[in-house]
Amino acid sequence: MDNQTIYALSTVYGKSGVAVIRISGSEVIKIISEITSLDVNNIKPRYAYFTDLKDNVTRETIDKCLILYFKSPYSFTGEDVLEIQCHGSKAVLNSVFKTLSSFDNVRLAEPGEFSKRAFYNGKMDLTEAEGLADLIDAETSEQQKYAIRQMEGNLKNLYTSWRENLVKVLSYLEAYIDFPEEEIPENLYNDILNTVFKTKEEIKKHLQNNNVSERLKNGFRVVIAGAANAGKSSLINALTQKNTMIVSDIAGTTRDAVDINLDIKGYPVIITDTAGIRITDNPIEKIGIDMALEKINNADIVIALYDATTGSFDNKLLPNTPINTIYVANKIDKLTKENIYYLTKQNHILISAKYGKGINLLIEKIIEIIKSNFNSSSNALITRERYRAALINCLENLDRFNLNKEIELSTEDIRMACRAIGQITGKVKVDEILDNIFGSFCIGK
Repeated sequence: MDNQTIYALSTVYGKSGVAVIRISGSEVIKIISEITSLDVNNIKPRYAYFTDLKDNVTRETIDKCLILYFKSPYSFTGEDVLEIQCHGSKAVLNSVFKTLSSFDNVRLAEPGEFSKRAFYNGKMDLTEAEGLADLIDAETSEQQKYAIRQMEGNLKNLYTSWRENLVKVLSYLEAYIDFPEEEIPENLYNDILNTVFKTKEEIKKHLQNNNVSERLKNGFRVVIAGAANAGKSSLINALTQKNTMIVSDIAGTTRDAVDINLDIKGYPVIITDTAGIRITDNPIEKIGIDMALEKINNADIVIALYDATTGSFDNKLLPNTPINTIYVANKIDKLTKENIYYLTKQNHILISAKYGKGINLLIEKIIEIIKSNFNSSSNALITRERYRAALINCLENLDRFNLNKEIELSTEDIRMACRAIGQITGKVKVDEILDNIFGSFCIGK
């Protein structure tokens, strides 16, 4: 990290009522003194000033704005920070950028550089930084909730506690390396084994969360399966409340698997419309059916949809019926009361996709399954594949650990386990992964 002062637009570039420009670094006070008329010797941190924003060369007024000064170390980055709230026209923004770029030792920030500086200055660890990135990317209320929890340190606290326990074990072992003639006391021997065992079990439990974090991040996979003309595309249109799919009485209209992203009561859900499953000689349709079966096998939830006017669902259509299968009878608007009563007794959900009847019951059932099968007992979820890989690496080292081999080898197992956890939070040298993490941030963050 260099010592240059950085600046960037933190709001979207283009016409807007207000734009926010952030500046961080040692030149902030100098910048305030030269682009405003404020007395920098008496400026109050965390206090909003309404002032003219001036070109530092011509002294012409660029805009009237609000500025806020945050004094180091009490700022987002831990450095002196200035926020300029000006009007969001392209002309104003370009003039401000031109002025800032004219200062020596001041440059445009790289993507994620503000958060990267916050990490280097101890304002957050890597898990909190990535929680911030997830919050910026959050599209549903559940994604927002877990991102906030990660920003507040839930993962950091959990991983730090494991690392501290292992570091304590490591310190004991290293002490006995220096005194090889000494035997480890029985109580300490048992304490070391218990600590390692307990940590291993907690990490295993953390890893076994039904991949809820990955689903929460990327979407729960719900596949609509059924025979041709069961009304799958009509159901998609009812769920999305718009004509997303082509609806036709001609069997085989849908030949591809089409994914639709939805926010269902705060949960990101990927609804997949598949080709009707049936015996056909059409080679193109066969490809669609094979794709449908593959989607079904990889689904979190399968909606087994059938035309209730022609009978019940044919289980032969699902060679390996998934555990989380919802049987849905469509076209109930064409059924008699006796037929409806019979299907209700089978605990099937009754809908009319054409008229939107029963759709809310189906949505409630989907959410019920998600909550019961993909819910973590902990507020700390694995939100990155690199966390999972590091924890698996840690477990492998702990599995190799025992006190029956040479103490130097046992110590190295614990040391490598500590290092694996440290890679998650940034407690070890992780320069090689920092660019990947912060490079995904937007400029100005």
